[in-house]
Amino acid sequence: MNSYKDLDIYKLAYRLALEVHRMTLTLPKYELYEQGSQVRRSSKSIKDNIAEGFGRRRYKDEFVRFLIFAHSSCDEAISQLTMINELHFDNKNLISLLDEYELLGAKINKFIQYVEENWKTTRNP
Repeated sequence: MNSYKDLDIYKLAYRLALEVHRMTLTLPKYELYEQGSQVRRSSKSIKDNIAEGFGRRRYKDEFVRFLIFAHSSCDEAISQLTMINELHFDNKNLISLLDEYELLGAKINKFIQYVEENWKTTRNP
């Protein structure tokens, strides 16, 4: 893997961030800058933390720390989407999106475990 763009978790997070962005543009105007803005930020934060962590991959602890941030942002996105679904979509329209975020959270968690157990750290002398 030569780039964060090669990571499945990054690809999924990026695609989901695009979906969330598009979905929020369909919300009522008063939600565009409230709930819509918040869920856009949290969904985009997932991919950004994966990318930033990958940039620090030679230091395992730093890499893991940013992956944990990505996982936390994923949980936040799920929380925000759940509320948006209940308020604006009668608990139906966002179910598949929520399921994909649950899957992403599980994949990030598995990747954190992989990095913790298998990643080689480069130490400066």
